[in-house]
Amino acid sequence: MKLDAPDTDRFYNKAYDWIIDKGPSFLFGIILLFVGLWLIKLLGRWIQNGMHRKDINPSLRPFLTSLLLITLRILLVLSVMQIIGIELTFLTVLIGGIGVAAGLALSGTLQNFASGVLILLLKPFVVGDNIIAQSQEGTVTSIQIFYTIVKTFDNRTVVIPNGKLSNEVIINISREGSRRLDIEMKFSYGIDYEQVVTIFNKTVDEFKDCLKTPERRIGVSALEDSGFKVLLNLWVKAHGFTDTKLSFQEVLMKNLKLGGIKLPGMTD
Repeated sequence: MKLDAPDTDRFYNKAYDWIIDKGPSFLFGIILLFVGLWLIKLLGRWIQNGMHRKDINPSLRPFLTSLLLITLRILLVLSVMQIIGIELTFLTVLIGGIGVAAGLALSGTLQNFASGVLILLLKPFVVGDNIIAQSQEGTVTSIQIFYTIVKTFDNRTVVIPNGKLSNEVIINISREGSRRLDIEMKFSYGIDYEQVVTIFNKTVDEFKDCLKTPERRIGVSALEDSGFKVLLNLWVKAHGFTDTKLSFQEVLMKNLKLGGIKLPGMTD
């Protein structure tokens, strides 16, 4: 089918009018698209280097960079479409509806995700720390975006959603590097208090896992009808706290027996 001369003239006239009217905007949009993509790529490299200098968790760097770059690219494309003259009303409504539906369906997952990002950024605990959370005590072996893995001291693997960790109390029992070990023992009034203190000090001085600072503290914690209680506060390393406690109590009990001090329930 051949176009008549008048039809051809109308086509060229409309094309000419479109080029005059829309051409500059279209050309500017294309240039903006390529320049914007180039700048976003440079920004991605700068962000990666910045997170490396700030010591951001390595498992979080690729995700944060990708999230930011994808968001910027989407905004760039939408801006270019607006400049070119493409109507975005329906597209905006569609994207908004999909976003609301996805948010409602994935509310729990998104909460775990946001909590994981905060944990990796704020670092209330790191891999290797001993923590108490959700009635579980153990060592953090892995921190993922959606959950944290804790290995308990009795060799159980516990997977805790990050949303639970961000909304509940977390006790980090190893961050400070040391913990106070409290031992309270009861003696009859026939026992010489000074002798008890001497044996306590001797045991602490000879026990290799006791820290020199902060200083120990020994004193009478209670006076009762059947006897008095002596409280010993000493400091030990946070890691291996339970093993140290068991070993120290065993040595202390032996030293008290060697010193001729009878403990409650002991017979000749």
